[in-house]
Amino acid sequence: MPRVVHFEIQADDVERARAFYTAVFGWTFEDYGPMAGSEYWGIVTGGEDEPGINGGLLQRPAPTPGAGQGTNAFVCTVQVEDFDATAAAIEGAGGVVALPKTALTGLAWQGYFQDTEGNTFGIHQPDPQAR
Repeated sequence: MPRVVHFEIQADDVERARAFYTAVFGWTFEDYGPMAGSEYWGIVTGGEDEPGINGGLLQRPAPTPGAGQGTNAFVCTVQVEDFDATAAAIEGAGGVVALPKTALTGLAWQGYFQDTEGNTFGIHQPDPQAR
């Protein structure tokens, strides 16, 4: 069964957000920019021997929702076996593409969708051949 394996935080000021999460939770950050093709920081929330998931921090690509315009929150990503089949199922169930399928070079295929309620989520298919 597909599970949530990653979360993302979008920030207006990435350095400020890194400082915040380091100070509050002790999270550490790894530069994944070269793999992602843009500024992207991997968030390490704990050791592999601890429960939980790691995430990512990136520059916000669009304005934050204003007051009374819905939730401004972390985006969760679900790992899937077949990106294209899952994307077809999402659209077949009434979801829409938010950001299209993108290669995370040498790592995976990643894309973002909105569910029928307008909530954004990602899907991620590991693939070391992604280009």
